Amino acid sequence: MAEGTLLRTPLHGEHAALNAKLVPFAGYEMPVQYPTGITAEHHAVRKAAGLFDVSHMGEFEVRGDRAMEFVQYVTTNDVSKIAVGQAQYGTLLNHEGKLLDDLIVYRYPGHYMLVVNGSNKDKDFRWISQFTEQFGVELVDRTDEIALLALQGPRAEEILRTLTDADLPSIRYYRFAEGTVDGIEATISRTGYTGEDGFELYVPAADAPRLWRRLLEVGADAGLLPAGLGCRDSLRLEMGYALYGNDLDEDTTPLEAGLGWVVKLDKGDFVGREALARQKEQGVQKRLVGFRLKERGFPRHGYPVSVDGSEAGVVTSGTSSPSLGQGIGMAYVPTAAAKPGTEIGIVIRNAAVPAEVVRPPFYTGGSVKKD
Repeated sequence: MAEGTLLRTPLHGEHAALNAKLVPFAGYEMPVQYPTGITAEHHAVRKAAGLFDVSHMGEFEVRGDRAMEFVQYVTTNDVSKIAVGQAQYGTLLNHEGKLLDDLIVYRYPGHYMLVVNGSNKDKDFRWISQFTEQFGVELVDRTDEIALLALQGPRAEEILRTLTDADLPSIRYYRFAEGTVDGIEATISRTGYTGEDGFELYVPAADAPRLWRRLLEVGADAGLLPAGLGCRDSLRLEMGYALYGNDLDEDTTPLEAGLGWVVKLDKGDFVGREALARQKEQGVQKRLVGFRLKERGFPRHGYPVSVDGSEAGVVTSGTSSPSLGQGIGMAYVPTAAAKPGTEIGIVIRNAAVPAEVVRPPFYTGGSVKKD
């Protein structure tokens, strides 16, 4: 691939046919919105369903007798706790305990699958490849072979039921099953990034366009819309879900980012453990917090944050929430200012707009059914 050339997912032709607005994202040309618009797509996911192309995500397959030990070593969560058919959220760190990525680990009967962010997939693969010989495992990048469709919203199960014999009600949150959807072999995973009930469908790349069209066809009467990156961002932000490249990066640790719950220091050795153990003992100096504007305004990535009149942080993600009708966002602030209820200011056009630190999620009406 020539430098500067954008990759295309297997669904690129479908987006073009639907007159989507295509933008560069994670090295791919991706749909940011369709003619319906970001707000309509956002509300469709909250009230009915939306269909997303997230095929830019990376999928790595791990096989071998010590596959579990390998995944346990390169990720922060406790992989020994997940059963076959279960998925687990975690992070990848460097030796300094800084965030290389966040990811989801899937445990299949004979292997593991690591699903990483598209913008990081090449970096992540190179990083974890250095440990394969130590554990005697086989690591294969399956990204180009797999397409990923996300069907999200309170009517997602109803729509998907028309195309599969899989027992969807038995697939609980962060569980998955292997089956067929419209005759296409698929991993059917009850996961997502929106706060709504729904499924992520891992299918062969060649079959993805047909499945995309079939889902939109059978879901039309239920209010299903194709949905782009724009509403994906507003939906995830209403839930307080972090985005790598905005809220997570190689300058921060999971403890600073509020991801201590996926760091299991007592599970044994893993990459970055010593650095995190030291930081936990010494205490973190900054924390990622949610905030809500107390006046009208649109907080954006990069806006300064003031505490007691002095600049003390920066907005990592921000939007005007379509569901709540107010400005919301996330930012790193000094630990002393991270307590919910703390007054901070978001500097918009050289004026500090009053805001309050709050504990996400901002939107609490989602249909996602957690165990």
